[in-house]
Amino acid sequence: MSPPERLPAPGVSAVNPTEELLARGELTVRGRIAEASNAVLLCTVTYEGVSAECVYKPVKGERPLWDFPDGSLAQRERAAYLVSEATGWGLVPETVLREGPYGEGMVQRWIDAGDAPEPELLALVEGEEAGEGWKPVALAEVGQGRTALLVHADDPRLRRLAVLDAVINNADRKGGHLLPAPDGRLYGIDHGVTFHAEDKLRTLLWGWAGEPLTDEARTVLTSLASQLADGGPLATRLAELITAAELAAVRARVALLLREGTHPLPSGQWPAIPWPPV
Repeated sequence: MSPPERLPAPGVSAVNPTEELLARGELTVRGRIAEASNAVLLCTVTYEGVSAECVYKPVKGERPLWDFPDGSLAQRERAAYLVSEATGWGLVPETVLREGPYGEGMVQRWIDAGDAPEPELLALVEGEEAGEGWKPVALAEVGQGRTALLVHADDPRLRRLAVLDAVINNADRKGGHLLPAPDGRLYGIDHGVTFHAEDKLRTLLWGWAGEPLTDEARTVLTSLASQLADGGPLATRLAELITAAELAAVRARVALLLREGTHPLPSGQWPAIPWPPV
């Protein structure tokens, strides 16, 4: 008699072995990332002889925020991953919700940038022109009354991430949240302050603000709109992680992006650039 088919862990994709590893594996805490504002623990996860490094953010280690419900950041990290996967761009490392040594939390695959050479993604340049291959963001004070132009690379990977951030309403896209991998992929991390119903987009990726969306982005957004419809697969999964008002706001942001056909502009009602920027 053949053994019964094993079901995937709750909420985990049946076709993603990394999600299964993160969800079912034994977590061993190796240390804490001290510079993080919330508790971020570096762990090893092991399951059926396979091991990987990951980060574990227990809900108990989340600092209260005035504008986000207490204990909701881990769910928002998972929700950001689900939207990333729905785009097909794979911009967020595999992320699950599960119990860990310090209670429920978010567990995410660790991205090792390695030693592979990677073109600069952010820079400060003198003058008022970004230069070829760069997009201007804002003037920044660099000390002694001097200013420099903050720029980011005109990189299609960053442009996709800018679209994702507009959809999930990312309130904290800092330079340190951009992780280039040795295989050439670019990942975004730290998505705890996302999905607010009010416009809170804060990012260093304003270089395309007001410019037309790419054909690729419009195709992706059209697909997202379908998946976010009532009863759609993405809507169903997000409804377990964010509020009904926040889900409605996601739908509205996708619809607005498609209707206007351009990258969003700063609202003027909220600081447009996170601090510190890195």
